[in-house]
Amino acid sequence: MNAPLSPESPVAAKVFPSPNHGERKNGRRPNLLILHYTGMPDEGEALQWLCNPVSQVSAHYFVFGDGRVLQLVPEARRAWHAGISSWDGETDINSSSIGIEIANPGHPGGLPPYPDAQIESVIALARDIVTRWRIPATRVLGHSDVAPGRKIDPGETFPWRRLHGAGIGHWVPPATLNDGRFFSRGDQGMPIEALQAMLAMYGYGLKINGVFDEDTEKVVAAFQRHFRPERVDGVADASTIATLRDLIAKRPSAEA
Repeated sequence: MNAPLSPESPVAAKVFPSPNHGERKNGRRPNLLILHYTGMPDEGEALQWLCNPVSQVSAHYFVFGDGRVLQLVPEARRAWHAGISSWDGETDINSSSIGIEIANPGHPGGLPPYPDAQIESVIALARDIVTRWRIPATRVLGHSDVAPGRKIDPGETFPWRRLHGAGIGHWVPPATLNDGRFFSRGDQGMPIEALQAMLAMYGYGLKINGVFDEDTEKVVAAFQRHFRPERVDGVADASTIATLRDLIAKRPSAEA
């Protein structure tokens, strides 16, 4: 399928087509919005990589640091941005999502702040996409949410709170850090099973086995990176658990 001659979102300035896409499996339509950082120091090189057939990666949209937005892949097509990932039982995230790449050097470059102009464009673009595709607030996620441990973008400095304040995504104020009881690698028992069940209930891909194993640690860290970024260590402390409970309790009624 050829790229559209004009962008599908009014937020995008123009189409800059990438060949890296295919058909969405089984006629699926997007019900997830996944946000990424490029993780490369040069914006132009990152854009070219997403449009290089050799890379086998792409996204539907690219947001520059100054706020300019380009569309790379038609929204109806399956862009190659999520890789091996899962959410709420869905394992073909590429077929079920729209992906936005946000130009930022990421952790390799010291995770610099996202510029205001860039975030304003991300908000406008995300608002347009979730409105047109009716994507629920709890399904606006980071790459790290759907690929815990394998990916850590868009990172703990990404302003999820600001997006939520603009009506994008689901978020609650994180519980205060404290030195209360915590669970970590190697712990076992019913409290661990309950923790795993809550994480899975929210959507994270995690086996409920009552053992705080490596996978559980990765998912806890992914949760912290998005919802309790003050300390990302994979340890399920009281603040992490309280934030998770509050997040589940305050899901929009249509999604609970």
